[in-house]
Amino acid sequence: MKTIFVVDDSDTNLSMAEAALEDQYRVMTVPSAIKMFNLLEKVTPDIILLDIEMPDMDGFSALKRLKSHESWINIPIMFLTGRSDAEVEVRGFEMGAVDFLLKPFSPSVLKNRIKTHLNIERIIRERTEQLHRMQNSIVEVLADMVENRDKGTDGHIERTSLFLRILIESMKERGVYKDEIEGWDVDKMISSARMHDLGKISVTDLIINKPGKLTPEEYKVMKTHAEEGERIIDEIIARTGDGDFLRNAKLFAGYHHERWDGKGYPYGLKGENIPLHGRIMAVVDVYDALVHERPYKKAFTAEEAVRIIMENSGMHYDPKIVEVFYEIKDQFQAVMAGSDEFSV
Repeated sequence: MKTIFVVDDSDTNLSMAEAALEDQYRVMTVPSAIKMFNLLEKVTPDIILLDIEMPDMDGFSALKRLKSHESWINIPIMFLTGRSDAEVEVRGFEMGAVDFLLKPFSPSVLKNRIKTHLNIERIIRERTEQLHRMQNSIVEVLADMVENRDKGTDGHIERTSLFLRILIESMKERGVYKDEIEGWDVDKMISSARMHDLGKISVTDLIINKPGKLTPEEYKVMKTHAEEGERIIDEIIARTGDGDFLRNAKLFAGYHHERWDGKGYPYGLKGENIPLHGRIMAVVDVYDALVHERPYKKAFTAEEAVRIIMENSGMHYDPKIVEVFYEIKDQFQAVMAGSDEFSV
């Protein structure tokens, strides 16, 4: 059963709304916006009917707060108002309200409006899920194209996705870069990170699969894959207008070879000027490269890989991220051992 909040300082309006809706919905009547926010900490409604003129906090102030919170931003808000005012309606729609209903309201009109908006939300949710499935499919194809060309990195994308999930979740648990990470959708981050080596599409197979150490000239070409990945994703964004998913992919692709000391590439950024996506990806990307054989080197043991990363903390890697990595290194080793505990 769908849950509806009715927020109004009038007992009469609360009673009328409850009587009209209780046969079809779980109705929760709330006498003020402040009490609504207290209730939102425990219950997430499917729609909120919100009075505009209330003491302590009016409807517009409440709407602004709702739209600024990650957990509440997508809840449809229908304003209840005692007066018809075009300027008020324009302001409400610009702030994100989905509808206005004039009081005193007709029970049948109220029911129909709510039904319409809940159906719209269902359609949007289904279309969004469909879009996410399509995005993931495209990412899988592109990632497979890159990995199939690079014979020395079989399974790299899958493993780094697992490492990335473990590291980001552990950073969240410990409050490391809390303000930046708190709003991340980890599933979307993992999916977009699978494109971090996309730029290798533009690098010749003769360099990618060379059985030995690259010459300085060849290494210079190899390093272009970070900028190329960023450029390719920029082109996709320009053509599709896509938002967070591709912007995150761009950050992973363009900055995972930057170094904390400013000696990385392609931009030579230093410290926290490097996007957090790149600083996190740098650790998991190198760990996987260290513990696997490459055409130019033998595989290191997990213990040797951890030692190398720790020795480069504050030089190659963000020391805060390395500290978390060290605390959870056994989980990385469990992934390498093929534990079923972890999944993308």
